[in-house]
Amino acid sequence: PFLFFLALIFFINFTARIIFSPLMPTIEADLSLSHSDAGLLFLLISFGYFVGMLGSGFLSAVVTHKKTISLSSLAVGLTLLPISFSSNKWILLIGLFVLGLSAGLYLPSGLATLTSIVNPRQWGKAIAVHEMAPNLGFVAAPLLAEFFLLWFSWRIILLLLGLTSLLMGLANAHYGRSGEFTGETPRFGAVRALVKQRSFLIMLILFCAGIGSFLGIYTMLPLYLVTEQGMDRETANTLVAISRIPGLVIVFVAGWATDRFGPKRTLVWIFMLTGLLTVGLGITTGFWTSVLVFAQPMIAVCFPPAALVALSLIGPRETRNIAVSITIPFAFLIGG
Repeated sequence: PFLFFLALIFFINFTARIIFSPLMPTIEADLSLSHSDAGLLFLLISFGYFVGMLGSGFLSAVVTHKKTISLSSLAVGLTLLPISFSSNKWILLIGLFVLGLSAGLYLPSGLATLTSIVNPRQWGKAIAVHEMAPNLGFVAAPLLAEFFLLWFSWRIILLLLGLTSLLMGLANAHYGRSGEFTGETPRFGAVRALVKQRSFLIMLILFCAGIGSFLGIYTMLPLYLVTEQGMDRETANTLVAISRIPGLVIVFVAGWATDRFGPKRTLVWIFMLTGLLTVGLGITTGFWTSVLVFAQPMIAVCFPPAALVALSLIGPRETRNIAVSITIPFAFLIGG
């Protein structure tokens, strides 16, 4: 049960960051932003996430992984509240950086907690369950945006999401029963030992490419479909949301394949197919663009289970959060 509770916390955490993608056409019009301003907003979320994940190891080494998870949820909620009332571009920019920083505290502690309660032979399937959160977030964010925009402004959506995150943080603080151990502080010696491993450097590069293939493209895709492909906002958000639904099932196939064939062989096929489909998405127009909007994420979404298992196999349990807190921040910054 706690595995599903962790996935729910991750879902709120992830949705809080990507909800700005389907809302961006509306936010642009409301605050008179340019496309480059919109890109800067997403960059600041990624940069904040980068800083938060790098600092996560220092925090979890002092207050345990459980408390780090709770603090992340509470901070995300408290940050979304002022963002929902902002009418100035600079306030929005600062708020999104802090939002990314707050959300970045979660994943290293979340994965360390998950791998401590699940048998290593079942990590692939357990991480697949955990990865339901971002996959469901990809589907839910555009649909939630369109649903609430029928009656409310984009500000109400952020306000409700912030309150939900606050409740999840309080629930974990009071009822959570796992993660009652501290992480390893990312000391220079521990970081240097990881960096010396060839497998770690390979995973660092692969994570940058993998995050770019599904999160980086997803972030700007609704705005691209509206402004460059001529779709209306409702159609673009609906298309992007529906295209992520198969990922909810396919991610379990990826988890099974990781356990059955190993993370290395699984990653080879994922990257080959994702690369081909991403190239196609970039050079097509009209009908074929719509087809590839569906096909590309079906394969790209298979990346996290295999990659996270491979990353978790580098080093002992005490240093897993260090590997995660070094690799994923760079991946989200560069890939995003």
